[in-house]
Amino acid sequence: MKILHLSALCLTVLTLLSCAPDYSYIKISGFAQGGPYTVKADLRGTSLTPESVKVSIDSIFNSIDLSVSGYNKSSLLTRFNAGEKVDADSVFCSLLRLGDRYLGETSGAVDVWAAPLFDVWGFGFTPDSLPSRDLIEAAKVQSLLRKKVNFNAIAQGYSCDLIASWLHSKGVRNMLVDVGEIYGCGVNPEGRRWTIGIDSPVDGNNTPGASLQCIYELPEGPCGIVTSGNYRKFYVKDGRKYAHTLDPRTGYPVTHNLLSATIISSNPKSLTNAADADAYATYCMVVGLDQAKDFVKSAPYLEAVLIYDEDGQMKVWRSDQGDNLQ
Repeated sequence: MKILHLSALCLTVLTLLSCAPDYSYIKISGFAQGGPYTVKADLRGTSLTPESVKVSIDSIFNSIDLSVSGYNKSSLLTRFNAGEKVDADSVFCSLLRLGDRYLGETSGAVDVWAAPLFDVWGFGFTPDSLPSRDLIEAAKVQSLLRKKVNFNAIAQGYSCDLIASWLHSKGVRNMLVDVGEIYGCGVNPEGRRWTIGIDSPVDGNNTPGASLQCIYELPEGPCGIVTSGNYRKFYVKDGRKYAHTLDPRTGYPVTHNLLSATIISSNPKSLTNAADADAYATYCMVVGLDQAKDFVKSAPYLEAVLIYDEDGQMKVWRSDQGDNLQ
């Protein structure tokens, strides 16, 4: 589950109020998937109106909610996890295929079938917490049976991809889709690359954009950008912090010095750059700093901003610079 919302640092988006078909840049906002969303798009050269964009985006969100929301009691996912036989739709099937792909690519570190583990730790769809060793081992066995699924590690990124794909199909080339995870393409209203801020991963920093660690300029080509961290969703018991990033292979929350991982995926042939960034950001948080660096260096279409603790000091590693930044 991703708990970090990246803050788009762009100038005020202009919405032309004339009746002419050229609306220039527009901003569409709303509430979906447990939080606010914002879509900024250049409608020049298309037949779209702000109203038609809003209706279509909300329709996409609604279809995703009905399919894979763990909090919608009538969704396909909820019914499937309850043991009911369901007719999977295209969204459900696509996320299952992606989940199996990431499972193989990460050697089990990202596993959508680990829903029982997230539930017993209280980071899934149940309020449980601090489980016994026996409960953890039982949840690991249940995960192997593939009877319950949790798409929180990829669903928001996938949502960005679906919205971006629809906009692309209508001729939109300049856009920024922010659903907590981000998809970017082209340039902002000033003709410059979209710029986002990466929040400082300090416990209690719950307001996106309130305290930034660094700034990142997106490439002009299609890209997904997602941050995963352990400073907004956790609990403390007996003086110990239990973060929401679990390693499905061990069944326990991770305990290393990587505080947050921001992944930028810009494969020009991929239709799932935001979902990829979503999954790989989770992977980096599972395996820790050193393996995360090696992984990003080995991937031709990935960049990363890794924020970590070193002897009580927060440091930043950026793959596009290859050194540490204060």
